[in-house]
Amino acid sequence: MAQPARIVVVGSLNMDLVVVAPRIALEGETILGGQFSTMPGGKGANQAVAASRLGAKVHMVGCVGDDGFGQELLAHLNQENIDTEYVSTLAGISSGVAMITVNESGENSIVVSSGANARMTPDHVRRAESVICSSDLLLIQLEIPMETVEEAVSIANRHQVPVILNPAPANQLSEALLKQVDILTPNETEGKLIITGQADGDASVEEIISTLINKGVKRVVMTLGGDGAAYSEKGTIQHLKAHQMEVVDTTGAGDSFNAGLGVYLAEGGSLEEAVQFAQKAAALSVAKLGAQPAMPSRIEVEHFHNKRSNGGEVYES
Repeated sequence: MAQPARIVVVGSLNMDLVVVAPRIALEGETILGGQFSTMPGGKGANQAVAASRLGAKVHMVGCVGDDGFGQELLAHLNQENIDTEYVSTLAGISSGVAMITVNESGENSIVVSSGANARMTPDHVRRAESVICSSDLLLIQLEIPMETVEEAVSIANRHQVPVILNPAPANQLSEALLKQVDILTPNETEGKLIITGQADGDASVEEIISTLINKGVKRVVMTLGGDGAAYSEKGTIQHLKAHQMEVVDTTGAGDSFNAGLGVYLAEGGSLEEAVQFAQKAAALSVAKLGAQPAMPSRIEVEHFHNKRSNGGEVYES
């Protein structure tokens, strides 16, 4: 590939406050935890860092506060070779923070205080229109106001820039927005909420994907955790197995997946190849603690691919 893929990520930046504990505390319960770490996070920034490490030229569009965390978040993105021209620092506002507990099985519980992310307006996105229109792909999530998400997607559509929308955290989406999305990447909970209005609604993977396609989404890629992924292609639904990994922390696995999917598609790969590449990136990310610290490089993903291809797992569809 002569030039790296150009990806613009519109979304959140948080500081993750991570504590490892034997288990997730019950309501009203206090338990003693172990290791504590402060790590850059936020779904938007996670996806930006992952995409950059996977070889893309990345622009980040978002907001931080004028506090110490905001300075650290910007410095970290710059260290990751991400263009932060359109990350705004908001006066008198705190940066977003995520309180994360990780249990011994690597599963997590997360509470987010949105801070500056909640103050990101459509105007912040409009200022970055020149970057969006010159990109190969827009990657966006739902940790910023919905009107800002809608404006970013609208701008991308106007300039015929493909859009991957990761509908996380789970939220209902209008059909007008869905019709402008090239690829929607829900997990099962998010998919159920979008089509039934309830996160625990009764709907199979096939029903979720078919309903979303009928609502106007061009293609759907569903992440299924340990059960792999499912995606729509030419009127059929394909399934791919997950890689079996020793799980340390699942935080950021979905962000690694979305970044891998976006990078590979922006480079001109097929959807099947992109999903396979994304699965490898996500699998590697769960083997380390934290979100951004665990994001793999392109070399690590390619090494993982070669290792698994030579006597390793075989994909099934």
